[in-house]
Amino acid sequence: MKRPRKNRGMPPPATFDIDSLPGSSNLTALETAAVIRRTPGALELWRRNPNHPLKWRYVDGRPLYRVDAVRDYLAGRDETTKSSQPHNAREDGQAIRP
Repeated sequence: MKRPRKNRGMPPPATFDIDSLPGSSNLTALETAAVIRRTPGALELWRRNPNHPLKWRYVDGRPLYRVDAVRDYLAGRDETTKSSQPHNAREDGQAIRP
C-alpha cells in the first residue's frame, strides 16, 4: 500500500494576523508559507541556503520561524519589489510591446 503524498501546493491564506502576534512567537513551516504566500517546498529549498534572508531554527527536528524574522523578511521584500522595474520594462523607460 502506498503512503499518501503530502500536499505540496500553496497553502490557503493565513487565518491569523501576523501583526497581532508577539515577536517571540514561533510559526511552523506551513504557517509561514501561508503568511508569505509561498509553498512549503520553497521554504525547504531556502533552508538549504544559510544566507537566505528568512531565518529559521530547528526545534526538536522541525524548522520554526520567529514572527520577528517573518516580519523582517516581508518588510525587506516589500522594499525590493517597489524599487524594481516590471518584467516588460526597458532601461529607457519604454515598455516592450508584445
